[in-house]
Amino acid sequence: MSEKSLQIPERFDFGYHKEFTEQYQTLLEDKTISEIALDFSKVGYLDSSALGMMVLFQKKAKNQNVSVRIRGAKESAREILQIANFDRLFDIS
Repeated sequence: MSEKSLQIPERFDFGYHKEFTEQYQTLLEDKTISEIALDFSKVGYLDSSALGMMVLFQKKAKNQNVSVRIRGAKESAREILQIANFDRLFDIS
């Protein structure tokens, strides 16, 4: 089993919905993947639609026994994730 990383853009909002969904669905179709890391190192802005997309992704991944973690979140992005209690849903490193 392996880990794959998904690079999240600087602005994580509804405008990224289609691309985000296509990317994670492709990863979830690969049965050799056991963990997906959301690379937040470039994220400077995320909104409620981004949080919603992440919750939906987490549910789909969990149904396929794939763990999801958030890597590299800093400053405002990390603060938003903590305020939203996403540390309960995701391993944030």
